[in-house]
Amino acid sequence: MQHSEFALEALDGLPLYFRDWGPEGQAKAVVCLVHGLGDHGGRFAHVARQLNRAGYSVLGLDLRGHGKSGGKRGHTPSFEALMDDIDQLLGEAGARYAGQPRFLYGHSLGGGLALNHALRRRPQIEGAIATSPWLRLAYTPSAAKVKVARVMSRLSSGFTQSNGLNTKDLSRDPEVVRAYESDPLVHERIPAGLAMAMLDAGEWAMAHSAEFPPIPLLLVHGTGDRITSPQATQEFASKVPGECTLKLWEGLFHETHNEPEKQEVLGYMIRWMDEHRSGDL
Repeated sequence: MQHSEFALEALDGLPLYFRDWGPEGQAKAVVCLVHGLGDHGGRFAHVARQLNRAGYSVLGLDLRGHGKSGGKRGHTPSFEALMDDIDQLLGEAGARYAGQPRFLYGHSLGGGLALNHALRRRPQIEGAIATSPWLRLAYTPSAAKVKVARVMSRLSSGFTQSNGLNTKDLSRDPEVVRAYESDPLVHERIPAGLAMAMLDAGEWAMAHSAEFPPIPLLLVHGTGDRITSPQATQEFASKVPGECTLKLWEGLFHETHNEPEKQEVLGYMIRWMDEHRSGDL
């Protein structure tokens, strides 16, 4: 595995941090990775290694306000800035791996962003993968908390609250939970602006799922997820007009790629990409 890290300026000048994992030899395709809320691309190193062994390159972005990228923790000036950053991720993948197919892969917050990006920007990609996507939450946030966030998002989009995450809901593997809790690049803040933008974007995506572009889509969710809603993922899948594969993993928690069954989960994703690369259909 070949691994490099680098930073580039976003359209607004903010430094964005990238991680590039390449296999030995020619890659089949490049997987463009977008992580979840409070997370960073470095926590997907084991995912990248397994994809590399299967012949796939992985280019991961630390979202603005996350990981090693610049900006106040979790903050984004607008939802469109996040869409622009994913444009940059896909563009960099195209530049570094010219002529190779690109898959857009997002998890949780990143999954919601990937689905919205496909719907709103309609990128020229080989396919999209969303795992445990933030379309709707698996629980109903308190009305008071939402009201405060809605008001503060208008007054000061940088106002932050705790995301309220119970880290034990991430994975049934206690080692994963311990590593998450001790990771200095992880944070638990969610700005009001981002919270409202994602709640609204999730509902917008649900309402427009029948307009999903004609690219293969893989949706993955654990039925034991207590963070994002498996039912919303099922509903979204049922309305996609083109080729959509829905894979529900019985009893798995939010981070399907970090569950005890992770080898099987990632193997399924690799087989799906193998089947949907150009010329291999």
